[in-house]
Amino acid sequence: MKNLWKVGDLAKMTGLTVRTMRFYDQIGLFSPSGQTESGHRLYNKSDLSRLHQILTLKELGLSLEEIKLALDGDQISPLEIVSLQKTRVKEQIKLQQRLLEQLDHVSKLMLGKSSLTVDDFTNLLQAMKMEFEKPVIERRKSWEHRLDLLDDFLASGSEAHKSKEENS
Repeated sequence: MKNLWKVGDLAKMTGLTVRTMRFYDQIGLFSPSGQTESGHRLYNKSDLSRLHQILTLKELGLSLEEIKLALDGDQISPLEIVSLQKTRVKEQIKLQQRLLEQLDHVSKLMLGKSSLTVDDFTNLLQAMKMEFEKPVIERRKSWEHRLDLLDDFLASGSEAHKSKEENS
């Protein structure tokens, strides 16, 4: 088995594109551990393990920012990841249940040869629209939460720094 892979080889192995892997490098999520003399990226087994973790967390629905926080420090614990995912799944289930209720209602109206009212139709469209808007709103709330955590962290760091200066 190989011990080092070039970006193209690793991309083929994982099903990612070279462009995606370069983007991950650009944002500091997944960087090569070395380079060839000609400047080509080289990845080792440790890099491959990290990429596997990234893909697993991505599969769980975490954003790239959340993945980076989870892997680069103690910002997100495994328990928080599971909790976050449970919350997302519950919200998706609620949205799907609302959509199903709307579809059942419309179906009953159609079976009864009743015509759809404008309200019935707009309610159905609204339920369908919410299904697609929810992930965007969810990500914004997640970012707001992460920024609050960062603010708290920075504030506690400033206080610790001030306290050190006062004790000096």
